Amino acid sequence: MHKIFALLLAALPLPLAAAEPMTAADFEAYATGKTLSYAVGGEIYGAEQYMPGRRVLWAFKGEECRAGLWYEEAGQICFVYEDEGQPQCWTFFRDDTGLRARFQNDPEGTELSEVAQTPNPLICAGPDVGV
Repeated sequence: MHKIFALLLAALPLPLAAAEPMTAADFEAYATGKTLSYAVGGEIYGAEQYMPGRRVLWAFKGEECRAGLWYEEAGQICFVYEDEGQPQCWTFFRDDTGLRARFQNDPEGTELSEVAQTPNPLICAGPDVGV
């Protein structure tokens, strides 16, 4: 009976805390050439297009796109956008459902989950759309 319990326990998925953070090389290989959509608590948060040369295009849900770059620093993936000088650093993890990212600049530890991906470019809203 103990052997069956041990086998069942071993088959359980590991929690996020046990997952290894992605390296910059892992992240680049996974994300480049894709547009990924992210959610927080099941609600769409935004989407980001990952281009060669570590260039990105980010948009919060319903907002205009912002161009930027990403780089690795101290094991984190950090983003700097054209309208913001402060780096936004995240720790990325990969599991069976895609990417999960934990925001390092937030004491509350905001965590995003990948909910969709496409090879298509990010569609950006403009300031005068619908006017």
